Amino acid sequence: MLNIAVFVSGGGTNLQAIIDNIEDGSISKAKIALVISNKADIYALERAKKHNIKTKVILKKDFNDRIDYINAQLDILEEHKIDLIVLAGYLSIVPELIIKKYSNKIINVHPSLIPAFSGKGYYGLKVHEEVLKRGCKLTGA
Repeated sequence: MLNIAVFVSGGGTNLQAIIDNIEDGSISKAKIALVISNKADIYALERAKKHNIKTKVILKKDFNDRIDYINAQLDILEEHKIDLIVLAGYLSIVPELIIKKYSNKIINVHPSLIPAFSGKGYYGLKVHEEVLKRGCKLTGA
């Protein structure tokens, strides 16, 4: 069984799609072991709780320095024996230490083909609106 951690920052529609596909068997031999958020009081956390998925909010402001913040993330990932990280609407830069530890084990769900329509302000519906506005014929996740 593949243990997945889903990183979220908002409403959790991508998280819900993953949950639904695991529950209907479209995604097999995997489970969401943990949902990590960099924001409190977001609907993605409620979605996880409705499906009895463990959640953890890790806020930068709760730590004295960046290393403690990164170590808190690494510790919770190790504690839950995470095999794969899915960034599903996660609006924060993933620290290099996590990228190295989970090399080739991170999937970033993004509504455009990066680097097009990415960066500050480009998330959710805003990406699709800009794609249409500019007349692009190709986009994706």
